[in-house]
Formats: sequence, structure tokens, C-alpha cells
Amino acid sequence: MTFLSSLDDPSAAATASASDLSSLAFQTAEPGEGQRWSTWPATTPSERGPMPRPDWLVTSAAAIDTELGVVKTGKEGDVFLIERAIPDAAAEVAGNRVVLAAKRYRSNEHSDFHRSAIYTEGRGLRRTRDVRAVAKGTSFGRSVARVQWASAEFEALCRLTELGAAVPYPVQVGQTEVLMEFIGDGRVAAPRLAQVRATPEELRDLFHQVVEFMQVLAANGLAHGDLSPYNLLVHHGRVVAIDLPQVVDLVSNPQGLDLLHRDCVNVCDWFTRQRLECDAEELFGELVAVIW
Repeated sequence: MTFLSSLDDPSAAATASASDLSSLAFQTAEPGEGQRWSTWPATTPSERGPMPRPDWLVTSAAAIDTELGVVKTGKEGDVFLIERAIPDAAAEVAGNRVVLAAKRYRSNEHSDFHRSAIYTEGRGLRRTRDVRAVAKGTSFGRSVARVQWASAEFEALCRLTELGAAVPYPVQVGQTEVLMEFIGDGRVAAPRLAQVRATPEELRDLFHQVVEFMQVLAANGLAHGDLSPYNLLVHHGRVVAIDLPQVVDLVSNPQGLDLLHRDCVNVCDWFTRQRLECDAEELFGELVAVIW
């Protein structure tokens, strides 16, 4: 490694700073099976989450990413658990160790996400070569589409984080992988709303949180587009929305209002089945009023 080779030269060793020398302890560790060096240093500023960054974020180049297994499988990709940690550093100190969720998009032939055209209306690719490849469904086009979906989710997470919406903090994006805050305790993911059994009072609070999330989006001309009790997590009473690559612009996407209406129906249908009175048409009207 660079530091070790420089210390072979006495003159180089004499000029090494104390901080460089202290980092040598970390560099004696090498990634093992199921591990890699942290990918954070290889990302550009545009591939990293928005400022201010949370204090738990591990940004050291000495950190190692360790695969901990699959959290869930989805229509367009799978979510893995990743521990990013600085070897031998105190785990209780913020910025030394954290568990993250890594969403990795599958190729189209292994994906069930066949409705993508509904969500991508109004979006564009910068290069005409990419547009043609995606349209033709070539192998190159499929790889472009995977990167496009990962970028779309990362951008949506960044924007919604800046708007104060309840979503996981987006750590970074690289090709077809989006690294984000893991919502859960230890290595156990928070339950989906569909799995929650709550009292009438708790249900009302959960419903109001979901409506508040939808209002934040609507006030900024957006809709989730695929909202349901299966992509809303409940962590210690707090609702957090996930699965956001299809977030639609209600102005540029001609299907935008239809998708917003479907979100309202999906949400209200579930809460109604839990015996909480709510009306999808009334909710839709309220959100449209927020938009305009």
C-alpha cells in the first residue's frame, strides 16, 4: 500500500505526518470473504447524500463494507444489509460503524417491474444512444435502464430528504446500487405498515403521518406513484416511506394525477380494512388542492 511503500524510504518516513502513521493500524486489515473496501471514497460529490450529513455516516477510507445478507426482495431489485465499519475502532463512537441498506437493481430479464413506462413519461435520457438502446431492449439498453432506476431512486431520496419527508437518508449511489439508511433495530428491519397491528388511536396517528408524507410530495408537485402499506415502514411509531424510484412529477407526467389517485385508494383501502374511517376521494381532493 502507499503508506507502507513510502516508509521503506527513510526520507519519506521522516516526512510522514502523525495522522498518516496512526492510520497504518487500519491498513493492516484486508477485506475478507463477503467484504470490500468502503466505496464511499470512490464516489463523487453528486453521488453522495445531501448536506448536512448525519453524524452516524462512516466516511473514512479505512472502513470496510461487510455483507450481512438479504433484507428483502422486490419487483425491481433486492435489498441487502451492509455493515460499514472502521476495523478496531470503537463501535459506539458515531462515524465508526453503521449498518446500511444496499438496494441493487436487477437486469430487466430478472425483474418483475414491467410498468416502468408509466413512471418514466416526462423523464429523459441525455444521450440519444442511450434512448435508442433502452427503447430497443438491447443488453446495453437494459444495463442503462438499471442505472437509470438506481439514479432515479437516489435523486428522489435526496430531494425528499431536503424537503423534510420521512424517507431513509440516501448515503450514496454507484451504478446499480443505492446505499441508504437502514430503518430498523440492530440487523432487524422495521415492519411494513401491512404487518402492524395497532390500536384505533395508533392507527389514526399512522394515517395522519402517511397523509402528511403525501402532502409534502404534493406541495412540491410530486407523487409516490406506487404507495401501499407494503412500502411504508413503521419504526417506533414513525412511518418511513421506501421504494421510491418511480416518484412522478405531477406536471410533466401525463399519468401523474391517476397515479396520485391510485396512491390515495391504496392507502385508504388498507386503513378502512383496519376499521379506520377514511375516504380516498376526499384525500385525493385535499392533495389536488395542495398541488394547485
